[in-house]
Amino acid sequence: MGWPPLVTVLLVLSAWELFVRWQDIRPAVLPTPTDVLDAMWDDRANLWGATWITLQTVFLGFGSALVLAVVIGVLVDSFGWVRRSIYPVIVVSQTLPIVAIAPLVVIWFGFGISSHAFVVAMYTFFPVAVALAQGLASTDQDAMNLLRTMGAGRVRLLLKVRFPSALSQLFTGARVAMSFAVIAAVIAQFVGAVEGLGIYMLTMKNALRTDLVFGAVTVSSAVTLLLFGGVVVLQRLVMPWYRPKTQGDAR
Repeated sequence: MGWPPLVTVLLVLSAWELFVRWQDIRPAVLPTPTDVLDAMWDDRANLWGATWITLQTVFLGFGSALVLAVVIGVLVDSFGWVRRSIYPVIVVSQTLPIVAIAPLVVIWFGFGISSHAFVVAMYTFFPVAVALAQGLASTDQDAMNLLRTMGAGRVRLLLKVRFPSALSQLFTGARVAMSFAVIAAVIAQFVGAVEGLGIYMLTMKNALRTDLVFGAVTVSSAVTLLLFGGVVVLQRLVMPWYRPKTQGDAR
């Protein structure tokens, strides 16, 4: 049921509202939730424009990352020399902080969506690639042997047995990656952009519009939750037979 976290959020917001009003804190320092909602509504046109740019960045970056992750995941699983030569480099790439890489990417590729999408792709393909490689490696060997006796080659085994059996882990990696995608896009825009939620936050911060900074944070969180839910819905459409097991299912 979804009501326990909803109740928790409402309690936190109510406590926030009461505390700010009780302490008479200036809105420039800490606005109330109602102040944030009012400011978001008044500036909805600019906020929606910034959100749409960020969404485009996320879709472009995550889509590119998904294609790259599938290719790398299959290669890492299929060829030992690829796993030994590429996999360590991929791991090292994930140790680089976004705030250090994003400014360099902007310098190299400019302030457009493509450079920000590159940052998103860089920080989202890893969970998908690793999850897919692990899923491919855990394929049922009995099913593999059965198709081999029927004359199936490597490509047919991949398409008919290995990839379908790895779908659940692929979607698990996609959910993890999607939770990073919006954050990566906002940080990339924060360090160098002309449009998007990142530059919107920076502009509002410089204008001392703390309420709109909170508004942009709220929108980015909502977008992340919606995209995460979209991946979950897509998994149920692609894999209607799959239901994840929980500890309660075993009792």
